[in-house]
Amino acid sequence: MNADAARPTVTTPTTAITPVTAIDENAPAIVRVSTTVNAPLATVWDLHTDIAGWARWNPNVDRVEFSGPLTPGASFNWLTHGLDITSTLFQVVRGERIVWGGPANGIDGVHVWAFEEHDGVVTVHTEESWSGPVVEAQPVELRQALEQSLTDWLSRLKAEAEAEAQAGNR
Repeated sequence: MNADAARPTVTTPTTAITPVTAIDENAPAIVRVSTTVNAPLATVWDLHTDIAGWARWNPNVDRVEFSGPLTPGASFNWLTHGLDITSTLFQVVRGERIVWGGPANGIDGVHVWAFEEHDGVVTVHTEESWSGPVVEAQPVELRQALEQSLTDWLSRLKAEAEAEAQAGNR
């Protein structure tokens, strides 16, 4: 058999798509918050990336529809704080980073999560940008709402991951 015939054909798209791997630094609302979690990285990562399970431990998430896979390009629908959101995963680096974003009610959001483990303690950094006409009209109020939402999320993630680690569930 000819070796060239066994090689798959590779096509290159004519338009390059730049993957989103960072927040919009020019957005009118940007929030950065962090927390430390006394649990193994695998516990924190698995809990956070079990997107379909968010509503189980985060009461601010009313519903989530996600059937996977946890790969760039996959989308999920969710309802939080009255916003019905369709988010798309942009980047997934297992145990390190996950980035998603999408539009909701005139807000374009990009959300970056980063995870680092040192001596059995995980630091979770999150940053999110919101842009769009709705945000431009009320940047201070929406930034405050976003900061409260992210602070609550981290608090609940920390509590759930530490409880699971202590119980030996993950």
